[in-house]
Formats: sequence, C-alpha cells, structure tokens
Amino acid sequence: MEFPYLFSPIKINSMELKNRIVMTAMHLGYTPEGFVTDQLVDFYVERSRGGVGLIIVGGCPIDEYGGMSSMVCINDDRYIPGLRSLAGAVKDGGAKVCAQLYQAGRYTHSAMIGGRKPFSASAVRSKLTGETPRALEPGEIAGVQDRFAEAAARAKEAGFDAVEILASAGYLISQFLSPITNKRQDEYGGSLENRMRFGLEVAAKVRRAVGPDYPILVRIAGNEFMEGGNTNHEACLFAQALEREGVDLFNVTGGWHETRVPQLTMFVPRKAYVYLASGIKRSVALPVLASNRINDPREAEEIIRNGEADMVTVARGLIADPEFPDKARTGRAGTIYRCIGCNQGCFDNIFRFMPATCLVNPRAGRERDLEIKPADKKKKVLVVGGGPAGMKAACVAARRGHVVTLVEKENRLGGQILLNERIPGRGEMTTAVEDLAGNLSYLGVEVMMGVKADREFIEGMNPDTVLIATGARPDLPDIPGVDLPHVVQAWDVLSGNTGVGKRVVVVGGNAGGLDTALFLAGIGTISSDVLHFLVANRAETIDTLMGLLNMGNKQVTVVEMAGKAGQDIGLSSRWTVFAELGRLGVSIMTNSRVVRITHDAVEVETDAGVKVIAADTVVMATGSRSVDDLKHKLNGIVSEIHVIGDAVRPRNALEAIKEGFMAGLAL
Repeated sequence: MEFPYLFSPIKINSMELKNRIVMTAMHLGYTPEGFVTDQLVDFYVERSRGGVGLIIVGGCPIDEYGGMSSMVCINDDRYIPGLRSLAGAVKDGGAKVCAQLYQAGRYTHSAMIGGRKPFSASAVRSKLTGETPRALEPGEIAGVQDRFAEAAARAKEAGFDAVEILASAGYLISQFLSPITNKRQDEYGGSLENRMRFGLEVAAKVRRAVGPDYPILVRIAGNEFMEGGNTNHEACLFAQALEREGVDLFNVTGGWHETRVPQLTMFVPRKAYVYLASGIKRSVALPVLASNRINDPREAEEIIRNGEADMVTVARGLIADPEFPDKARTGRAGTIYRCIGCNQGCFDNIFRFMPATCLVNPRAGRERDLEIKPADKKKKVLVVGGGPAGMKAACVAARRGHVVTLVEKENRLGGQILLNERIPGRGEMTTAVEDLAGNLSYLGVEVMMGVKADREFIEGMNPDTVLIATGARPDLPDIPGVDLPHVVQAWDVLSGNTGVGKRVVVVGGNAGGLDTALFLAGIGTISSDVLHFLVANRAETIDTLMGLLNMGNKQVTVVEMAGKAGQDIGLSSRWTVFAELGRLGVSIMTNSRVVRITHDAVEVETDAGVKVIAADTVVMATGSRSVDDLKHKLNGIVSEIHVIGDAVRPRNALEAIKEGFMAGLAL
C-alpha cells in the first residue's frame, strides 16, 4: 500500500518537512541531571534515521520551578552545548527538530523544586500532586512569560528548527486558560478573553524572541475533559486568538492529566481524539496536527486524506518502531511493530522514576548497547513455543542471519496474549502478536503449528540451538471443592472454551482475575455498532442507552486475598481498569480468602468472619506455573539450550518479549 498523503511535504513557516509524521514530546527519563546524554541522542537519532519528518524534544523546563527530575533542561545557557549536539545529530539523521517549552505550574511536586511551593494562576489544589500551589502575583507574571521567550531563544541558538509552546494537559498555560484553575479577579481572570491573555502574551513574547520566520508550534487541549472546564468550543477560540499572534501550527491533544477520561491507554480507541483536531482545523487557516492513539500508517493516511488534520502524531509508535515511517514508505508496513497502548514500558516506568522502554521494542533507550548485528556464525535454531518470548527470539535470531524454525503445539501463535482478545479494552494486545507474525514471515522463519516438539521431533530436526519458550499453565490452589464441575479456569473462559452461569465468583484479584471479571461483566452489554445504530436513529433515550452500556447479564464478584486488588497492573492503566469494573457493577472483596467451594456457593473468610457468596460458576484466576519439563529431556541431543519467558518464571509480556529479544541477540 502506498501513502501519498502521509509522505507529502509540508511547510511550517520557513521549515519544510519531508512528510506529515511528527514524533511529539514525551518524558523519557534519559537525562537525570537535565543535560543531554548519549542515551538521549542515540534514541532520537535512530528515530530520525527511521524517516520521521519532525521530532519534538521535551518537555524542556523553561525555569527551575516548573519541571521534574530527568527532563531535558533549557532554562540556562549552560545547557546549550548539549542541546546543540542533540539538534545537530537529529538533523544529520534527516529529520527536523523542535524543542517543547514546558512549565507545569500546579503539576509540579514541591519536593522536586527544593520544597518550594509551586505556582499557578490561582491557589487551586492539584489532584495529581495532592498539593495546593500559590497564585502568581501580578508583578511576577511578566517574568514567567519572559522565561518562555528566553528558552525559545536558547533553542534557536542551539540549532533547533522550531519551538513548541506547551499549552495543554493541565500545565501552567492551561491553568490560566481554564475556569477550573483560574479564579483571578485581575485582567488575567474571569472572562475567556482574560483567561487567554497569559498564553497569548507568552506566544507574542516568544515570537519577538525568535523573529518572524522561525516556526512556533502550540500544543493545545482540544477538550479539557474536566467538569466545568473548557471544551472544543473554547479551544477553537483560543486557537483563533493564537493564530492572530503569529503562531504557525496547532498540535491538538486530549484532556488534562487529572481527567477521568482515559487519554493514552489501550482502553482509548484508535484515532479517538482526531475529532478534536478536526474542530480546531475548521476554525483556523494554519496546519493542524492530530494526536493520541494513532499507531498505524493506514489510519494516519486516512486522517490526512479525509482532511481531518494536516499532520499526525506517532509518538509512542516511534518508541515501538523507529523505522515506522520508512517501513510504510518502502512497502513494508506489514513489518511495523505498532504501539499497543499498554504503557508498561513507557509511562509506568516514568511513574516509577525509571527510564522509558517499550514492551514491543526492548531496544528503546538502549540503542547503542543492544544493536542487532549479524551473527559471527550462522546456526540452525529451533524455537519451541509460539508465545511472545518465542516469537521475538525467532525474529531477532533470523534478523541476525540464523536459520530459524519455530514450532507451536497450538494452531495459533500468540500464547497467553491471545487471552486478551475478548477482554474489553485489551484487544490491542493481540496487535503485538500480529506484528511479530508479520516479521516472522518477512524474515523467512519457518513456522510449524499444531506440532508437539518432543525429544524425537527435536532429534530429527538436528538443531544447533534450541530455545525453549513453552510458557506456563494455570495453577490450581488446594481448596476443598476446587474439583467440582462448575469450577473452571480463567484461561478457558477467556479462550471461549467454556460458558458461565449468571452468578460468577472470580477467585484471584490480580491482573488476570480483574481482566476476566471485565470480560464477564461485559457479557450482555450492547456493542459499539449497536450503540451507534440506536443513537443515530434516536431509538432509545440516553438513560436507556447508558443502562444498556453499563449493565450486563452476569453478577460478578472478585475475591482477593491481599489488601489491594490489581497490584500487578501498572499505575497508568490501573485506574482505568477499576473505573470500568465499577461502571459494570463488579464487586471486589479484598483481604478475603476462599476456604471452600460448594455446589452453589463460595465460602470466603473475611475480617468480619466467613461470608457465603452464591455462585453458579467459580472462575479460578490464581496464577500460573512454568511448563519447563522439556530441557532435561534434551540431554545429549542439543549442545546449546536456552529457556526463556514464562517457561523460566511466569511474568508479564514486557519481560517475556525482552527475554526473547536478549536470547536472540545472544546466539
């Protein structure tokens, strides 16, 4: 497939881009002291060489008050030499480069600025930090705005092709713009005209600092998604005012960090917020960039072809695959490793104050250390197991020049990842399997499915190396009644191999148990297609439709021994899982232990004593154990054996794929 719209050039003021793909700013954690590092340069250079049109670096704090640790600083001249080396290296790779000007306001933790109180438009408590900022005094405002202009001048001096003013996501400029956080009584508060004033003056000062020909981008929230906040209507008016101040492009994203509407997880449908960019585009003459959950070149092409936006953001998608643009441009779209929105390696790591990596791309952030080089000696490699670890190992080994065969006993590749196929909001996980399968085919890996790799089979294959990636199987706890016929495994439920009754108790409140509960609670709710049909034809009232969306035909209870359920779910996704469980009426019992299962109930020991829960079906989601019995059977047959993935120890997909990658690299 060709992508003529996606790969057409576009001019932003004096800057000409070779295509319409933009890698927008993300916090990566690669600059612990604020100075540009080799790790940061290597990361962005690889993306530049992969064919992206524009890379936006950041956020880059404009002063010492508004950032967080390990961000790329631009608030002092001492950072210019490093910034210059970064800009030069990125441009040498073929992309243009932009610096995002960042001031977080009330989203700044006081601990990150030496215990000082963060400032904002008004003293309104932040749900994100739990702190209340101080309101900027009228005499301080001009100085803060000047810091934006000074940072822009540094970016220009360092060789960046453009700057982006961050006016979205609930950061400082948003805090002045929104009636939620702006309670001022002076000329910067009250009416929308007054609330826009701070951001407009920032744009004007930045323009004066960089001159008329230098591109200025502004990242704005198309809708704050906050009760009582700005909508796309106000965003359009703000964009029109910014256009009059001489900015050159609008980068339109979704809501604030405090919103209860998911922005980045796989619960968000692909292209969900393109409509916000379209609203801005109808209001201005300038180019508009659409953001959030655009991870496929076919969808990106469609957005531009249909006139919904002029450009597209592929941010995490370029963490997942630096070659995304070139693969699309050269007819290799089927080999792109797409971002699945899992957040496990990127946002979850940042929340733990760790550098970003990626579930589908273990090289992210380690480009120099984990370079994939041709093998010194070509080997005949047999991979046993077609789950994520085995598939990744096979891809890396084949890319290095080995002759690889992958054997899977089932008739589908993917292993446990396929269990996500039926879970609401988790289906994107199977995209990782599709992309691994596409690369296996492209790399010439022989794939044998429906084949059990026992000792005799492996002996007949005569491999030099065997990678054992046989995964895990469900674990079954020693509970009286666990062998009753109405007790089933979560894996069988999610695979569609067994049905359940009306009253269901899920034993185990880990990620697997909660995902199973989500699936069960969603049974009987209306699909998105049916919802669209009913809304379009005004067939039902909004209240009726909400009921049909939120109420299935199962009563689901989750029983968890620990004090908290879902402790193995990342911070960026956990709240969305619990929000969905709450919406669907799932009951979650913690500090509760199942002591006996009967024919029609589950007896649960709680702090208040034993409670009996009626149950037509009991679903066991109590973990798994490794399938690792093959290795000792291969003694004397194969000299080199590696055990990887869940066959070593049950873990998540991020660890499995990383282990498969490292195994392929080590051969």
